[in-house]
Amino acid sequence: MDAVLAELVRRGHGLVTRSLVEQVVPEWTLQRSCTNGELVRVLPEVFAAAHLMRDQRVLKDPSVAPLSRIDPALCRRAVAAWMRGRGVLSHLTALDVWGLRRQLPGDLLHVSAPARSGLRSWPGVQVHRRRHLTLAPPSVVVRQGSPVTTIERALVDSWPMLTPAEQRTPTIRAVNDRLTTPGRLQAALDATARVAGRAALATLLTRLAEGCRSPLEIWGHERVFTGPGMPAFQRQVRVRLGGRNVYLDLYAEPERVNVELDGATTHGDPRQREIDLRRDAQLATLGILVVRFAHRRLVREPEAVRRETLAILASRRPHQSAGRHTGLSPR
Repeated sequence: MDAVLAELVRRGHGLVTRSLVEQVVPEWTLQRSCTNGELVRVLPEVFAAAHLMRDQRVLKDPSVAPLSRIDPALCRRAVAAWMRGRGVLSHLTALDVWGLRRQLPGDLLHVSAPARSGLRSWPGVQVHRRRHLTLAPPSVVVRQGSPVTTIERALVDSWPMLTPAEQRTPTIRAVNDRLTTPGRLQAALDATARVAGRAALATLLTRLAEGCRSPLEIWGHERVFTGPGMPAFQRQVRVRLGGRNVYLDLYAEPERVNVELDGATTHGDPRQREIDLRRDAQLATLGILVVRFAHRRLVREPEAVRRETLAILASRRPHQSAGRHTGLSPR
């Protein structure tokens, strides 16, 4: 490869654009490197170093999109170079940039662009046309060096593309990590005319606004801890223990009962069990009874869990300490 061209590729961390090359070397230099198998065109006007291809068969098989054979992070940079400010990474690709769901090598990359941007879908890239898209803040932010839609827009756009089994996870994680709020997500949903599965997403946002922070808590809310006889539990109530804040899953303040829902991933973990026991003991010094239900029992025996919870709450009512300061506050 020509030395000057090689330096451009090195500075571009494996990528180079035609417009940049033609500023410093003759156009035939680029053509020769492609012919010699040193560079591969992955998008119009964008080239990648051939040694970065995960599968060298792509060099000889025209049916395989070259873009699908390079690392997802390099793919995103290639797409950003190709867009030249005419579009923005979106949908599942935006979720990857936001760290909420990984795209694997070979996955389709997604771009949103104004209707008259001139961008067209290409093998490995799907262009979504948006009539009123504005390619500037606050609609677009720069993250990891690439323009990307807001986290709220990415989550709403991606919802119909995910399987039912994985739909809720990115949204729950985004709220738990305080990257967004249920209110901001609801506003993004309200601003979107057509969303397949809108009702399910709206229900999830309602549960998150009510304080649920995991699929298990949502299950418990919908099937066990609401309905006749159940108190209006406070969710994710903050309490100060030993100089740190902890959060109670479900707290019945009049009865001073905290219901904890133990997820399947922590069940049987001796270290986590020890942490939980210490926390429960500290809460007991505040007069708070902790009742724990494992994932397996909550899912398989919801009616039994419901009956036990009601019985425990009833047994605590005669022992309330009227006017006692709890030191607790909603999250």
